[in-house]
Amino acid sequence: MSSILRKEALDYHSGGRPGKVEVIPTKPYSSQRDLSLAYSPGVAEPCKEIAKHPEDVYRYTAKGNLVAVITNGTSVLGLGDIGPEASKPVMEGKCVLFKVFADLDCFDIEVDATDVDQFVATVKAIAPTFGGINLEDIKAPEAFEIERRLIEELDIPVMHDDQHGTAIISSAALLNALDVAGKKIEDVRVVVSGAGASAMACLALYLQLGVNLKHVAVFDSKGHINKGRKGLDEKKSRFATKKKYADLATAMKGADVFLGLSRGDIVEPEWVAAMGDNPIVFALANPDPEIAYDLAMDVREDLIMATGRSDHPNQVNNVLGFPFIFRGAMDVRATSINDEMKMAAVRAIAELAKENVPDEVNEAYGIRGMAFGREFIIPKPMDPRLISTVAPAVARAAMDSGVARSPIRDWDGYKRELNRRLDIDSSLIRSLGDRARNKVKRIVFTEADHYKVLKAAEAARDQGIARPLLLGDREAIAALIEEHNIELPGVEIIDPLERRERERRKAFAVTLAEKRARNGMTLSDAQRLMKRRSYFGAMLVESGDADALISGLTRNYRKSLIPALQIIGMAEGVKKVAGMYILQTKRGPMFFADTTVSRNPTARELVNITLLTARAVREFRIVPRIAMLSYSNFGSAQGPDAEKVAEAVKILHVEHPDLIVDGEMQANFALNEELAGEIFPFSALRGRRVNTLIFPNLAAGNIAYKLMQEMAGFEVHGPVLLGMKKSFHILQLGSSVREIVNMVRIAAFDAQRTTT
Repeated sequence: MSSILRKEALDYHSGGRPGKVEVIPTKPYSSQRDLSLAYSPGVAEPCKEIAKHPEDVYRYTAKGNLVAVITNGTSVLGLGDIGPEASKPVMEGKCVLFKVFADLDCFDIEVDATDVDQFVATVKAIAPTFGGINLEDIKAPEAFEIERRLIEELDIPVMHDDQHGTAIISSAALLNALDVAGKKIEDVRVVVSGAGASAMACLALYLQLGVNLKHVAVFDSKGHINKGRKGLDEKKSRFATKKKYADLATAMKGADVFLGLSRGDIVEPEWVAAMGDNPIVFALANPDPEIAYDLAMDVREDLIMATGRSDHPNQVNNVLGFPFIFRGAMDVRATSINDEMKMAAVRAIAELAKENVPDEVNEAYGIRGMAFGREFIIPKPMDPRLISTVAPAVARAAMDSGVARSPIRDWDGYKRELNRRLDIDSSLIRSLGDRARNKVKRIVFTEADHYKVLKAAEAARDQGIARPLLLGDREAIAALIEEHNIELPGVEIIDPLERRERERRKAFAVTLAEKRARNGMTLSDAQRLMKRRSYFGAMLVESGDADALISGLTRNYRKSLIPALQIIGMAEGVKKVAGMYILQTKRGPMFFADTTVSRNPTARELVNITLLTARAVREFRIVPRIAMLSYSNFGSAQGPDAEKVAEAVKILHVEHPDLIVDGEMQANFALNEELAGEIFPFSALRGRRVNTLIFPNLAAGNIAYKLMQEMAGFEVHGPVLLGMKKSFHILQLGSSVREIVNMVRIAAFDAQRTTT
């Protein structure tokens, strides 16, 4: 790991509140009455109900949505036996994935016990707290026995993801790879390198899918597992064959499938070349596969290959499975995760890969026209359809196999609820980062003599989301880089006042003077302005020497905006720009506008602000559902603000009938769809969750987003400047490094849209 990534990782985990998870109350707690309901004496009532009817624990507590991620740290991926304390960051990370991908709450639990009996007893003792148990990073063979006993002795879903996660995903990949290769599963010969927990679980599922045990050859660190070997445990003995192979190379000759779950760089290219027609190679060792992707692909044009890495096609990633498997199992209160449920997940994942890929997935990975085939045999981890595909399949299998205690009746309603759960994550900002990496843009930082800006530039460069251009005094920037040990080797520094920039400064001044000639600007005025970084940086973007600009960390918003308007100008058809903030809330991303530009817009200007905002939201691949806010509900109160909002809504309904928008309405009704639907059943927003709020004036919008940011603790991205011809964005005064980096993602995405 590079030193810069190491520093970033340590800062990420230690910055602010240490760690990655926290507990947040889900009920009101602001008054003494709230607290008396939450605890004594009110808490006694649900306790009594649960004592009478134990299943009511799912009704009155969080058990039904709570997973325990449990380890003893004896086999942490890539790190080995590092113990329970050192494994905690990994377990917290697993909790984050459960929450982000499936909206499952988690407690990570690190147990200081390597003895099987002690570990099992510990987990059993705490199991009443949880609706599901995810075992993680426990070494074999103890992991097998621990999982077996807990499944037998507990009545909630238990799964050791290290075993079954890879098995489920690679099984889905195998089904589709065989489809592409035109081979029958019962006929293929399979060679396996590795005999640990993951490999054994993979083989067990492969056999259920139809692989013939006689056609399997398994290798561990001591060689081929055959009936002539002594000392084989029960798990390995199952795969011992009469035929004996001298080595892995011999076994791979003519084989149809290679599965690697061992260690990197142990397979030679010529061994792959010797495999049968349309060979399938799953080299899943991490971080380095058994054979490098490029090496393998160079020797076989007909090869179908998967790895555990995200930088190659066909990534076998456990996140495709475990969040949704637990989601489906827990939603029907399954007593276990059985083979039928695992197989349902396998087939659901496999079938999803054959469906048309949504545009947002293509864009997130920068691959146009992804379609089922050699380089697409399993879905991408960021595919939003996974939760509504895999979880229902698992839930249905639980019901069909008799382990579900709370069967689902309304499947369409269940899928809608699953899709709404996805709104809790920050997938929007993640996807912007993915898009930014696909076509890296040159972004000007006009305040590069500030520590925060340099740290953000360092992070943006390291993450591959931008090519920074640092604007400012060369010596001052170099001194800051050295003082704070910032790593920006090779990054271009541009000092507008240096002699080397004299000719470019002159040319820029001529262009600006011509643009502003009829606005009273002379050439000498333009020459003076070109010595300012804000104007010089804007000209870099306008001339095509850069793709986007970020400014405003230390300057007033309006002063930062003037150079953009004078030099770059507004997009065609736009009469006035607007500012939009993106808030990451529990209900998903919320878009607030106008929050930075128009002090008191007219009804027609509100229409234009709404259209600009709706267009921006659509570009994020989100359908805008817009509430036009006021202190009035559909004419319930009079006044200039309420009346102009009502007028704007009328215009939008007539001129843009396809837009989902309504108002004027108060904020509480806009955000409470049940309340609004009950009192205002005629509203165009009835039954629709609002994601975009348009404010009647600048004061309302600015105050609202700042209150939400400070009091609710929502992460805020922006302001996003809407309506510009090219990508130009102004930071919130005093932004953090993280906020600047998020703005870089937005600016890079915007630059991809506005430049070729």
